[in-house]
Amino acid sequence: MACTLTLDVSPPVHRWMDTTLERDVFKKTVPVLAARVPATKTGSLLKSDVMKKSLMDLPKVRSVLRDPHDDLARLVLLNVSEYAALSPEVRNFLQEQSASLVTHNLDLTYDYWTADEILHSVLPEELCKGSPSGFAITGHLAHMNLNKEYLPYKHIIGQIILDKNPMIKTVVNKLDSIHTKYRFFNMELLAGEPNYIVEHHESNCRFTFDFTQVYWNSRLHTEHDRLVQLFEPTDVIADVFAGVGPFAIPAAKKGCAVFANDLNPESARYLTKNIVDNKVASLVRASCEDGRDFMKKVIARARDHPFPAYTGPKLSKMQEKEEKRRLQLAKSSPPTVLASVDKSTVNNQSPRQIISHFVMNLPDSAIDFLDSFRGILSESTSERDLSGIYTEMPMVHCHCFTRELEPDRAQADIRQRVESKLGHKLGAEVTLHMVRSVAPNKDMYCISFRLPRDVAFAR
Repeated sequence: MACTLTLDVSPPVHRWMDTTLERDVFKKTVPVLAARVPATKTGSLLKSDVMKKSLMDLPKVRSVLRDPHDDLARLVLLNVSEYAALSPEVRNFLQEQSASLVTHNLDLTYDYWTADEILHSVLPEELCKGSPSGFAITGHLAHMNLNKEYLPYKHIIGQIILDKNPMIKTVVNKLDSIHTKYRFFNMELLAGEPNYIVEHHESNCRFTFDFTQVYWNSRLHTEHDRLVQLFEPTDVIADVFAGVGPFAIPAAKKGCAVFANDLNPESARYLTKNIVDNKVASLVRASCEDGRDFMKKVIARARDHPFPAYTGPKLSKMQEKEEKRRLQLAKSSPPTVLASVDKSTVNNQSPRQIISHFVMNLPDSAIDFLDSFRGILSESTSERDLSGIYTEMPMVHCHCFTRELEPDRAQADIRQRVESKLGHKLGAEVTLHMVRSVAPNKDMYCISFRLPRDVAFAR
């Protein structure tokens, strides 16, 4: 039986590094066994069932090389370094193929190893188990959340991440401190360019913003998409804490009309830019106000300055051409012909003046704003009887945190806090969606509920 001699292609260990990454010291020569065969027999070795487990299978390493001494021969690299590691079956097969065995030196450098492998070779051994090779990407920027024990090695970590990910130009570490008013993270540059204005693509939309001045979390992509899927194209959305538009702009692309607000002037500035860049200026109206003020005013804005009626999905150029042809035919045709023209694009809906959904994506404190719904539709607030217009109450989607990790206890905790702030029990139309775990003892949820009519019309 052949003995098992595996190739050691791990990087050399250099735990003396702390602040400066020295790439040149990562060199290693690994002798491997190679079968020298005529070029015409290369395919026989590669396709043989006998050879399958003995062929070189390392990433980034070619298994077949030209013989430097003979242009008509090839070297088929094996995954062993010694003849004794080959099974008798492999030895016999190579002999049948007139293969001679030679030693080939495999020269590995810094570029060969992964970020995780390099980190394991430079970090102290006790820190290797949880080495911070994970990060989130926003545009050209990678952002990390380093635990304090890794901070002495933060610049080396940042440089390795930068080296191993060609699309990344900037690496930052989020700090624990959060801007108290606008809720964005402070951060420090670890490696790369000090360029924090990113262009990020999500849900077929393009978002531009200064990552150091606004809140953005790429891990919420699934939640952005989930919520937008709940909206009908005819709906009017009030996005109370809109940020740079991750809910508002995809909703508008779907056909929804959106009032999008954020207190942070930088968020509002980039929100306005993103509205224009994504060609939804006719469907999204941006504002920069306190959330409470926005909630009190948005009902009147929708009523007094409604959005145009939904006219159906945006047509392709070919569909637009066909529709134009149909309209011309309709104008020039007698009534009998006109009656046969497809009128599916004719829309008789009234202008949109009713808020269908409120989105409140500020998990740290959104529940505290729920008392603003009290009397939001009453005559004393709106100066008009809206009971006939709002025959169905808006849905409210409120993001929040909870320390309760069991689903039943989390639901009870969130529901109790929501009802306490509303001053009213919720109805039957309530759902609770677990968004993500943000810390070992902290989960993010979204509670969606139909606004109680007694709350909306309270005096």
